[in-house]
Amino acid sequence: MAKNSQEKNNNNISPTAHYTGYVWVANGLSHPSFATLKGQALYAALRGPQWLSQRLSGPSMDNILLARHTLIDLQLERAISSGAITQVIEIASGLSPRGWRFAERHGDAIEYIEADLPAMAQRKRELLKNAGLDSSNHRVVDIDAFSDDCPLSLNALISTLDRRKGTAIITEGLINYFDTNSVIGLWSRIADALGHMQRGIYLSDIHLSNLSNDLASKAFVKMLSRFVRSQVHLHFDGEASAEQALLLSGFGSAHLLRPRDFAERLPYCRAKGANQVRVIAARTGNWG
Repeated sequence: MAKNSQEKNNNNISPTAHYTGYVWVANGLSHPSFATLKGQALYAALRGPQWLSQRLSGPSMDNILLARHTLIDLQLERAISSGAITQVIEIASGLSPRGWRFAERHGDAIEYIEADLPAMAQRKRELLKNAGLDSSNHRVVDIDAFSDDCPLSLNALISTLDRRKGTAIITEGLINYFDTNSVIGLWSRIADALGHMQRGIYLSDIHLSNLSNDLASKAFVKMLSRFVRSQVHLHFDGEASAEQALLLSGFGSAHLLRPRDFAERLPYCRAKGANQVRVIAARTGNWG
């Protein structure tokens, strides 16, 4: 692709996609091809603020990112390895390597679909192709996850899958950038989509207001809001209220997982500040 076309694509990618993409590479969780120069620059620029946050006993953005990412990985791996899940949709995956890693690891045993806004989806397709990382069981499609009836809706995408198979839907680094009504609407769409499958599981990270009450955490949230150029929404004041909202959205069961409970298995869940985030595991259908 021409250089100016590449630059145009990069300009349509959010700062968080660039940054998180570089975090995964820097910590050995991704292929070097997923790193961008903008991501590297943002990573370097945030070293100082992150150091200051930790000095003030606040959270580290990287520790939170790595804890949530590896905990979602663990839950997905367990669901796939048990045979319960063979189809995966990851919404707004950005420059995450998860689709590539799981498609490579499990081969034809799974179908992995990354679904993103058109500019990001096109960038990801080109990245995978140019790096020789694309495969027949891994595809990237356009989506408008907050729409009900357009051709790019989640319902339109789910209708292309085999309803007899277990399906996972993932949103990582997405929901805290939208207001409560938008999130509840998204959860309802996801629960409805998974309800058409034999079984389903929804995995996502979420930040809660009761985990961000101290001064250092509040300063961290403000810094994050400035970084993403948008308000960070803390929709729920605790695990119980978030779980109840998920159940009311149509899931059969819903649990918020704490990183510290997986510290023995996952080193990143032992890091300072890792427990500032929760991971949603909500299910539909028959799990036996």
